[in-house]
Parts: sequence; C-alpha cells; structure tokens
Amino acid sequence: MGIMTGMSGRFGILLVVSGPSGSGKTTLCRKLAEMGEVHYSISCTTREPRPGEVNGRDYHFLDRADFQKRLDAGYFLEHATVHGNFYGSLKSEVLSYLESGVDVVMDIDVQGADQVRACEQAEIRRSFVDLFVMPPSEDELRARLSARGTDADAVIELRMKNALGEMKHWPKYQYLLSSAGREEDFRRFHALVVAERMKVSRLR
Repeated sequence: MGIMTGMSGRFGILLVVSGPSGSGKTTLCRKLAEMGEVHYSISCTTREPRPGEVNGRDYHFLDRADFQKRLDAGYFLEHATVHGNFYGSLKSEVLSYLESGVDVVMDIDVQGADQVRACEQAEIRRSFVDLFVMPPSEDELRARLSARGTDADAVIELRMKNALGEMKHWPKYQYLLSSAGREEDFRRFHALVVAERMKVSRLR
C-alpha cells in the first residue's frame, strides 16, 4: 500500500517523536512509514554513517560547510547539536506533504522538538502533535545501547548521560509512551495516529 495521499478536506498531521537513544522511537517511526501510512521525514546530519546506514534513507549525510550553508539559507525547520554533531530537518521534508493531506512523522531530539513546538508558521501549528517515548528502565536502556556493538564504552556512557538528561523533558509533550515491548509499543503508537486523524480540527 502506498502513502495515503490527497485525502479530501484533510490537512496532514505532523507527529514529532522524541526519546533517548535506545528508546525504540526510530523503529516505531520507520515501521509506520513502511506500512505506507506516513511520510518519514529524513533528517540531515554531519555525523559519520554507522555500518549499514545509507545516505538518503537513514539520513542525509552532509559535511559541516554544506549544513551551515543550508542553515544560513533558512532551509531547516529545526536544528540541534547532539553528541557534537549537527542535526536538522528540512522544511521541504514536511510542508508539501502536510498541505496535500499526508501525515508526516519526525524522529527528533528534545532540542529540535522545542523548536518545532515554538514555530509560529500556521501550517505547523495546526498539524503539530508530539510524543515522548520513555524506555522501561535505566538498566534496559543501557542494555539496548550496549547491544548495538558499534560504540566504544566511552561513547555509550556519553549516550547514557545525555539520555538521562533528555528523559527529564517528557512533561513538555502531549503524549507519553512508556515502552513495554516492540509489538505493544507499536500498537499504541498506531492507535495514537488513528485517533489524531479523526479529530474534527484536522478538517480544512
């Protein structure tokens, strides 16, 4: 099934999903996109690709000069510095889809979510929904980060420190998903999207 397009009389949902690295937020967003129900907004980043990551599928991998050039030109809806690297979401990855009735999901950190939440653009404000994905426990989060097998111990400790800091931001969000397992998490995630689609305020 392809992406649902052009629903008559409907403006798309902009679902901003945040949570610490290892919370499972990216898996939720990608699975929903793979079902053909939403457009997954691909972020730009200046970090190096991890093994198996593909440019244009996982991220738009940019060098710092290119990122800064796009930032100066006003192309980003939000941007942030995370773990010493630049991340940002292009407006072109969001607005055209919303206007044609396609739901967009953004997997971004709490800094980026703050910027989108504060955006004064009417199209963003009317479509905005945000969700924080909370890992089940600190021990489980550490186990998930370690299980990747691609990061050194020092990197894992930095990610844990940043994750604990991010988790303090959950009260800013409209919705909180406390992780209980992949299948249950996705069931509740999908139910949220379905409920938001039924809101009368979504109609043009």
